[in-house]
Amino acid sequence: MKLKGRSARVLAVIAGISFIPALAQNQSNHAESGHREIVLETAKSWNGTAYTHYPTGQPELTTIKLILAPHTALPWHTHPFPNSVYVLSGTLTLRDRDDGKTLVVHQGQAVGESVDVVHRGESGDEPTVLLITYAGTPGVPTSIPAKGEQAEY
Repeated sequence: MKLKGRSARVLAVIAGISFIPALAQNQSNHAESGHREIVLETAKSWNGTAYTHYPTGQPELTTIKLILAPHTALPWHTHPFPNSVYVLSGTLTLRDRDDGKTLVVHQGQAVGESVDVVHRGESGDEPTVLLITYAGTPGVPTSIPAKGEQAEY
């Protein structure tokens, strides 16, 4: 059976109208979602020391992008509160001063840093770029130089 003239146009309009809600629904229900990857989730630092507390007072998050030249050793220091380090590029060797423990962290890896333990980071054969996030409080430095050392950054 062939449709002619007005009947064909009416059928085309009805078909088009019935398609619009389906199209709108697909567009409104189609939300892009990101890919979630937990890079670090820990209750202890890289050297096995458990995090026991957060500082009291107003919370303050600080994120630092730190770029180290090849073969750079940061000064010995401590942190008064938990923080994490993500290696964007290069490698980072973490070293505890008192017990000599070390850990090499490569590009794309993250670790929890130690709290109240004297340590330092050392870059490798190429520049090292770090993203460091601290969970601290206003007015408290993120790093404290060990006795005889200069502030690191």
